Amino acid sequence: MSWVTVSTKVRRSILEKARRYGINVSEFLRKALEEEVRRRELEELAKLAEVVAEGLRKAEAAYGADHIWRSIREDRDSR
Repeated sequence: MSWVTVSTKVRRSILEKARRYGINVSEFLRKALEEEVRRRELEELAKLAEVVAEGLRKAEAAYGADHIWRSIREDRDSR
């Protein structure tokens, strides 16, 4: 795993308060960034799942549900 240094500016008063409360600023910011990235990845996956679901709904409307399930079964049986 490789690491990079990221810097940001915060008001001095906030940094002083964080230190007073014993907040490890680097760890806090690292965790907050990781959580935000994870949240956005999940949002992206949810949107992709909705696109796939919409495609399946359209296929079901065009071909019928039985066709979809038969195709899935045929694919599984061919392995």
